[in-house]
Amino acid sequence: MSEENNKQNASSSADSIQVLEGLEAVRKRPAMYIGDISVKGLHHLVYEVVDNSIDEALAGYCNRINVFINEDNSITVTDNGRGIPVDMHEKEHKSALEVVLTVLHAGGKFDKGSYKVSGGLHGVGVSCVNALSTYLRAEIHRNGKIYMQEYSCGKPLHDVEVIGDTHETGTTITFKPDGSIFTDTIYQYEILQNRLRELAYLNKGITITFTDLREKDEEGNPKQEVFHSEEGVKEFVRFLNRNNEPLINDVIYLNTEKQSIPIECAIMYNTGYRENLHSYVNNINTIEGGTHEAGFRTALTRVLKKYAEDTSAKALEKAKVEISGEDFREGLIAVISVKVAEPQFEGQTKTKLGNNEVSGAVNQAVGEALTNYLEEHPKEAKLIVDKVILAATARIAARKARESVQRKSPMSGGGLPGKLADCSSRNPEECEIFLVEGDSAGGSAKQGRSRATQAILPLRGKILNVEKAMWHKAFESDEVNNIITALGVRFGVDGEENSKKANIEKLRYHKIIIMTDADVDGSHIDTLIMTLFYRYMPEIIEAGHLYIANPPLYLCAKGNIKEYCYTEEARQAFIQKYGEGSESGIHTQRYKGLGEMNPEQLWETTMNPETRILKQVTINNAADVDYIFSMLMGEDVGPRREFIEKNATYANIDA
Repeated sequence: MSEENNKQNASSSADSIQVLEGLEAVRKRPAMYIGDISVKGLHHLVYEVVDNSIDEALAGYCNRINVFINEDNSITVTDNGRGIPVDMHEKEHKSALEVVLTVLHAGGKFDKGSYKVSGGLHGVGVSCVNALSTYLRAEIHRNGKIYMQEYSCGKPLHDVEVIGDTHETGTTITFKPDGSIFTDTIYQYEILQNRLRELAYLNKGITITFTDLREKDEEGNPKQEVFHSEEGVKEFVRFLNRNNEPLINDVIYLNTEKQSIPIECAIMYNTGYRENLHSYVNNINTIEGGTHEAGFRTALTRVLKKYAEDTSAKALEKAKVEISGEDFREGLIAVISVKVAEPQFEGQTKTKLGNNEVSGAVNQAVGEALTNYLEEHPKEAKLIVDKVILAATARIAARKARESVQRKSPMSGGGLPGKLADCSSRNPEECEIFLVEGDSAGGSAKQGRSRATQAILPLRGKILNVEKAMWHKAFESDEVNNIITALGVRFGVDGEENSKKANIEKLRYHKIIIMTDADVDGSHIDTLIMTLFYRYMPEIIEAGHLYIANPPLYLCAKGNIKEYCYTEEARQAFIQKYGEGSESGIHTQRYKGLGEMNPEQLWETTMNPETRILKQVTINNAADVDYIFSMLMGEDVGPRREFIEKNATYANIDA
């Protein structure tokens, strides 16, 4: 190749590199900045704006935040803080307000002196919200004046204007997300409600009012809730535990500062068998844990172990068990919130704290608080120790049950359950498994499937409700064992400390699809299986491997025209389109179960990757999900009835 040619190539490649200036980058690659462009990203925009107001509150200048979902699905957030500065910015030669709204990574958070800690995750802040909105209006109350500026897709429509006088201070931001970027632009009340409630608990003393103007009662008043907490995470842990039976009524609480890290923590014990630890760094839910969780667990194990050995040596001897760290965490429900000046996040979702100094600070703080509590409350301490000994006994029983399953495996041909119709591919990324209700549907699914990539595991009847069962009981259930063995999930391989942690490194299928009838029983089985995954193998849900198949309810036909309808609305639309609103000439087949479909129909509607509808199971808010499972699957009927009545849609079902 000639030198000239080389030069030509070099210049064309240099020219072709586009430098994305400012907010243009956000519009081109939105997922890089806000995580995704579906429901999660859409709600993240609200959090970014609210986080700014929370930062004002943490700095001591704001105690009231109002959030509105407007009728057109735009959002308004107001606060009574100092108001974003509006004076000229020396370097940028435009108002500070415009800099905050148009320059990435601008804002007070980068100047160490202005805020001690801040909540926004990456400092992308409100400029990102501006870039991804077709319209944004900022109104600032400051210096006795009302200032206002409007934007479209991140570009100012005019300079900052003075539109009136005021005695108050504060910021009001209204924005409308861009429908050409987001796949979903309808705000969900529950998602925002959970986050705002969480923020009120994590930042006590702040009042957050949440109003949905899309929904009004008979008198024309909009749906509204006020979140305010005087006791912070102490109240939060009671809220999380509201569906369980407490082992002790006290909340073990601490609010202190170690190594200049503010630490707030609340601990409760209930009579259940789950560990529930919710951790936060600067108000961000660290679902992957990190150094603050490690410090907490170390302190809990250290203090409780010493206390148990000092006070209950005989009881330990009698039970003939060696207690491990996880035994202390059975029935534990705790919230830990730390504020770190410069947090370092790791992990896939940037929600794992990596700061080493935090671990020692939390360990020290929790250790001191727990030691004091146990010494001052010997009666409650004895209840906790008794529960720990019971947990250790159950853990050993679970290990034996697990080992016996694993020992049996080689004899039954490759260690897979007999009922499993496996696929021929061995590449987990392309393999999927259907967990099917009943043998008849299992038979149709086996015949209709694509043998190369689709495996079928029929389940007999309803599986064990693991919400109410002790840990080891699950491993004694054939159906549960079949699911765990078929998937290739292993427990107890990550060391004794973590014998309950599911190891999914050898997961055999990257799509696990629950396929049940579209009726009440089917929904119950769905919930039982989801409970099993959430309580025993949450890693599978977090990695996005769990799905629910959506079979059709009807097959509607008129002459040669046939259409599968997945909802009642779709059936009505078919009647409108082909029967002009009358059912007389239309033949409707109602599918009461998967077993009524022949293999071809089942493949066409529910199993064919080209045409099927799958719903992915995700965890938006761990605290809320936790509550829903314990309420739906627990002993207490009252809250369950209330939930069903509130969320049920009434339909005429031909039984």
